[in-house]
Amino acid sequence: MVHFVGAGCGAPDLITVRGMYLLGKADIIIYAGSLVNPELLNYAKEPCKIYNSAKMTLEAVMDVFLDASEEGLDLVRLHTGDPSLYGAVREQMDLLDQAKIPYDVTPGVTAAFGAAASLGIEYTLPEVSQTLILTRMDGKTSVPDKEKMESLAAHQASMAIYLSAAMLDELAERLIAGGYPPDTPAALVYKASWADERSWLCSLKDLAETGRKNRITKTALVLVGDAVAHRTYARSKLYDPDFSTEYRRGGMSASREE
Repeated sequence: MVHFVGAGCGAPDLITVRGMYLLGKADIIIYAGSLVNPELLNYAKEPCKIYNSAKMTLEAVMDVFLDASEEGLDLVRLHTGDPSLYGAVREQMDLLDQAKIPYDVTPGVTAAFGAAASLGIEYTLPEVSQTLILTRMDGKTSVPDKEKMESLAAHQASMAIYLSAAMLDELAERLIAGGYPPDTPAALVYKASWADERSWLCSLKDLAETGRKNRITKTALVLVGDAVAHRTYARSKLYDPDFSTEYRRGGMSASREE
């Protein structure tokens, strides 16, 4: 059995309980060594064979899958963050389907949520933004034309931009060209939730200079949108005393349930 497990955004105690359990019972672990915190491997049992996929091709990973299946071993494929985001998991699953090898997926905490927790950000502030866009710049992996940065920026929603820290000049320029005002709040978060995490708040127009000044070129997330500054927003209707819900009638005096 192959278990795709989200390692979370960095801190070893931010993996899910299920993910930690699967690591502890795995006979083989293949982890994304370029991004996954190696401290997570401390959950592995002895003995456990460990491979670093940063040094492997898809075909080499598949060979390990096949060997594990033939021997009836449990294998954890440990991906950074959540496997469904920039994890290149579908191509692995298709090969497993062809080989009739069973697999399952355990989600993980992606960097956008680790960064929000660190900065105390709510991406969906009432009357500011009710949409969060997770995206990336074009690089070695292209982006569909309909998802170009300028098109997404036109919404002026909250945005978390992955895999783009080496292109901050172009990123800021394209976001502004797409519709974000130059003074839109932004944040640069390096290694969210890791022990050496660092973060900076700035305006979009100063994003690239912030990256240069702090020598950030990789392993950083860019956040953009008015929700980053959380200066102005409306109170939530959910807890408004004048708003009725399934559990509470609006206009009634506040009470505490004992």
